[in-house]
Amino acid sequence: MSPLFAGVDLGGTSIKAAIAGSDAVFLMSRSIPTEAHRGPHDVIERIGSLVEDLVDKSRADPSALQSVGIGVPGLIDVSEGLTKFLPNFPTQWRDLPVASLLQQRLGVPIRLLNDVRTATLGELRFGHGRTTPQPTMAFFSIGTGVGGGLALQGKLWLGPLGAAGELGHQTIRPDGPHCGCGNRGCLEAIASGTAIAAEGVRLMKSGLAPALHERVEGSADRVTVREMAAIADQDLRIKESLVDAGKAIGIAAANVVTILHPDLVVLGGGVAEIGPLLVDTVRQVIRDRVGMFPTDNVRVERSLLGDQAGLKGALALAVEPVELSGSDAVMTTREKRHR
Repeated sequence: MSPLFAGVDLGGTSIKAAIAGSDAVFLMSRSIPTEAHRGPHDVIERIGSLVEDLVDKSRADPSALQSVGIGVPGLIDVSEGLTKFLPNFPTQWRDLPVASLLQQRLGVPIRLLNDVRTATLGELRFGHGRTTPQPTMAFFSIGTGVGGGLALQGKLWLGPLGAAGELGHQTIRPDGPHCGCGNRGCLEAIASGTAIAAEGVRLMKSGLAPALHERVEGSADRVTVREMAAIADQDLRIKESLVDAGKAIGIAAANVVTILHPDLVVLGGGVAEIGPLLVDTVRQVIRDRVGMFPTDNVRVERSLLGDQAGLKGALALAVEPVELSGSDAVMTTREKRHR
């Protein structure tokens, strides 16, 4: 009987799950609405039912399931399997024993990790990280917000609290716009998909983006980074706004390169769909701003896994626990008792 593992990517609007062997090749996968308004215990039950349903439909022996990895959008106590603060969920899931509750339901170890650190793990194990022996890597997830993760010499770097790698909350402009974290001028406040789209709306309403106006029929609700990128060669101001966002991301990446000198900088999330306009800008900014050493060997790449990075990372977490930096491995309370 081949062992099976389950990965879950918990989001504000959807729960994605997959089961696979240790190679993370999906045997079954499915997405369902999160329905977070029903409360945390209902969502946890839905996760349990979804995993059970995938195992059942794969026609595998239920006892083949070995463990479940879950990427969660917020602050996690990874050693105890608790959610500490999920900012975009009702009640914010404070001190909720998610791992324990799901372990009672499924009867296997449950491992939790922040969602972007989980995506970083996915890229490390099954994306660009596979092509470099023991890589040092920075992962930027640029979507509605900007998250990040770090890997040092082939190992995910979490810090003592599991919160290391918040690359989106570097200060890029000291007097810049207010950020949801309480700081001002964070990369997230300047170059997230939300911030870029807001600038697109401003340009359109100012009469400076006629091609965008035509494309979205003047509807601000339809302005997205993807729509802006599609007409960037027609609207000079839109192209400039995308390049400006790329420069901000490049500054953040250059900071990381100066500190860590990584082998890889990987750009994921929806904003990475801009493609060469973003990637080439980030590469150029790194070259321009890092003067202490040559950066020719620092690769800047779009994620190989795209929107599967979170699920692949959750499967990697299920297959093998990661370690808190200078602390114990990520385990559920029950696993720790039986070491």
